[in-house]
Amino acid sequence: MADASALRVAVIGSGPAGIYAAEALVKQAEGAVRVDIFDRLPTPYGLVRYGVAPDHTSIKSIARYLQRVLEHPAVRFLGGVEFGKDVTREGLLDCYDAVIYATGAMVDRHLGIPGEDLVGSVAATDFVNWYCGHPDASGLEVDLSADAVAVIGVGNVAVDVVRILAKTADELRATDVPDAVLALLGGSGVRRIHMIGRRGPAQAKFTTKELRELGALPQAEVHVRTDDMRLDPASAALAESDRHVRANVKVMSEWAARPAGDLPRRLDLRFWMRPVEILGTERVEGLRLEHTTLNDEGRVVGTGEYETLPVRLVLRSVGYQSVPLPDVPFDPRAYVVPNEGGRVLGEDGRPLPGEYVAGWIKRGPTGVIGTNKGDAAETVRALLADLGGRAEERPSIEALLESRGVRAVTYEDWLGIDAGEIALARSLDRGERVKLAGWEALRRAYMRDS
Repeated sequence: MADASALRVAVIGSGPAGIYAAEALVKQAEGAVRVDIFDRLPTPYGLVRYGVAPDHTSIKSIARYLQRVLEHPAVRFLGGVEFGKDVTREGLLDCYDAVIYATGAMVDRHLGIPGEDLVGSVAATDFVNWYCGHPDASGLEVDLSADAVAVIGVGNVAVDVVRILAKTADELRATDVPDAVLALLGGSGVRRIHMIGRRGPAQAKFTTKELRELGALPQAEVHVRTDDMRLDPASAALAESDRHVRANVKVMSEWAARPAGDLPRRLDLRFWMRPVEILGTERVEGLRLEHTTLNDEGRVVGTGEYETLPVRLVLRSVGYQSVPLPDVPFDPRAYVVPNEGGRVLGEDGRPLPGEYVAGWIKRGPTGVIGTNKGDAAETVRALLADLGGRAEERPSIEALLESRGVRAVTYEDWLGIDAGEIALARSLDRGERVKLAGWEALRRAYMRDS
């Protein structure tokens, strides 16, 4: 670690935003800093580990870059420590010269329609956590016996969910999905998947690369209705001026024009439809949708024409949002910590000494993983400008954790989990790694050598 006179900074969250913040601190402070990265989980990397689809191995390789930051001598990983429970805002501000909150956006936005809480109506974040092996989701009951499923949303997360549902167990065998998840996906009865968008194809949020992956699935065929590809003047102008939109529209128009095939699974991309009710008494029995159009102001309005899909599973993917951190200022309308350039703002609109924010909880769920690098660098510049290299003598975090009976999971402990997952994959002949699912399995892996 750096010398005792170095600045001591706590980072809350070990996802890309938090680790990029640690990297920026090390680089910008030129060694005169010690960084402790805290996480509620015993595993680092956040969304890279538990949000990126298991078949997107090139994106997941970002973890190797983040690993180098965690192995820097001025950086320390302290997992299994929950902010607000094991450590408090006041306690951290007492032990550190500054705290950076980088906890991301952890929950789905609500649809706000009747039936949303029925059994069989599942938030996409929960479903993604389940197939990515998040310990909180290990007990999630996912019924894949349904013949038809609706995925509400037309962003990249929705595309990931659709693609995982459409793939066979053999196609996913080399990925890191937990073995129990692979078995359930292998026994899936899902044959038809509807992906629902309120607006038209020009307003879809998925990237063209992700979209094309749907068309390349060997066991599933994409269907797009010709009528759904209609473009109003504003949408046509958008497609003309935006290369990304134009590419998306081109791909989907080609799908709409091709004849139907006979592959085992069918993906229906449906536009101009908004959910109005999830039907059922105790569990999902259908999804009622209203056809939509754009008014003169470009807003989505209903047409009064309705359609019901006979689905028994609804996966809701209409955006992420952050949740408040205990005692930390929060804007309940924007779902972010109020800040200016990364400086946390109090009720009077002035920066709070020693408190900073990075990532989605700073700016909202926008951008790609790499966006967090520049975002974190901005926050760190503000932090270092405010502190000016001044370090104060403070109580140790070790003493605080010990007084509260908390045993932090170290980076070496994480390496025990890492080794366990690699060994499990080898024993199952399943690729590079297989996730250990559930808190107890993770605990056994890192406590083995204790």
